[in-house]
Formats: sequence, structure tokens, C-alpha cells
Amino acid sequence: MSDLFSLEGRHVHLVPMDLGHVDGLLTAATEDRSTFGFTPVPWDRPSMVAYVELALANRESGDQYPFVTWSVDARRVVGSTRFYELTPWDWSSLYPGSEVLRRHDRPDVANIGYTWLDPSAQRTSVNTEAKLLMMRHAFDEWEVRAVRLQTDSRNVRSRAAIERLGCTLDGVIRAERPASDGTVRDTAVFSMLPGEWPVHRQRLLDRLGE
Repeated sequence: MSDLFSLEGRHVHLVPMDLGHVDGLLTAATEDRSTFGFTPVPWDRPSMVAYVELALANRESGDQYPFVTWSVDARRVVGSTRFYELTPWDWSSLYPGSEVLRRHDRPDVANIGYTWLDPSAQRTSVNTEAKLLMMRHAFDEWEVRAVRLQTDSRNVRSRAAIERLGCTLDGVIRAERPASDGTVRDTAVFSMLPGEWPVHRQRLLDRLGE
């Protein structure tokens, strides 16, 4: 997972994040912040630089893989997303020889999150195709055992978007982390399994007219 890679579609390119993207991300984050109530999105240059630097440090450690979201039609950065909690399972304590089941180069579960978009790109082909590209990579390239998405349990808009992807609500973890509004967040956890992916992949392709 250490090699840099992009994911490219007709409507969106997901490009490995770097410090050169700060200006584009800042523009996308500050033009209209009306939909960021449940999402921690940087608000000025120092906070955006810190955001990118932390994301790059997490990529270096192997825990995350952050992208900037590039709209092909708008020809600009419209947000960001990433894979995170990319940890292969440790099978070694189960039975002799089980270490062979450990995949050192690929995760067993991939979380998709830290997603935010300029409102102009929300509920468009940009978001649909971005999720399609990431889930396709997770299932078809990494051959993960599950893809997970999480959101503030109060975020009705985000929960509906995740359900439209075909993900199943696994449950709500109470008091899971600090919320972006300074309260304590209950987190709704959704997932999709490999056997469910082919049907939902086709649904997403149909939504994109492919």
C-alpha cells in the first residue's frame, strides 16, 4: 500500500493528496460551509495545512490513504476523501500456521471516510463515482473482507447517501468520539461485504449511465 496511486473515472479523479493541494482544498472548503455541520472541515490556511500534513503522516504510517477529489467537469478540486484504518488482521494466535492468512501488503477491512465536498459537487456524479472507484479498488484490488463507512448518527443526509450505495447499517456506537460541534458523537457504522458488491457495483454503474 506504500506506492502512490490515483483512481480515475469519467466524472472524478481521486488524486493522492499533497501539500500542493492546499489552495484548491481551501477554496472548496470555504466557498459555502452550510452543509459541514457534522463534518470537521478546515476553515483557513493554517488549519488546512495542518490537515494535509496530518493526512500525509498517516499515509506514511500506512494507516490511511488520503485523496483530493478533482471534478473533471469543473476542472478543480472540490473536496477530499480517504481510505483509513487499513490494518491487516493478525491471525497468528488462532492456530499453528495461521500466520499464512495474514496479508502484509493489503488490508482485510477498508474504511472509507473523511469525505467532504463543496456543496456544488454534493449529490452529483462526482460523489457517486468516487465511491464506486474506491469500493472497486477495495474489493477488486485489495480483495478486502469488508468495506465500512461511518458517520455521525445525527447526520441524516450522510446516512441516506451511504444507504444509497447499498451499505447495511451494522449499528450505532454510542459516545464513540468527539463530534465536530463539540459534543460527544454517536457513530452509525455501515458496511458492505464482497458477496454483496457485484449487485451494488452494477447499481452504481447504472446510476452513472454506464
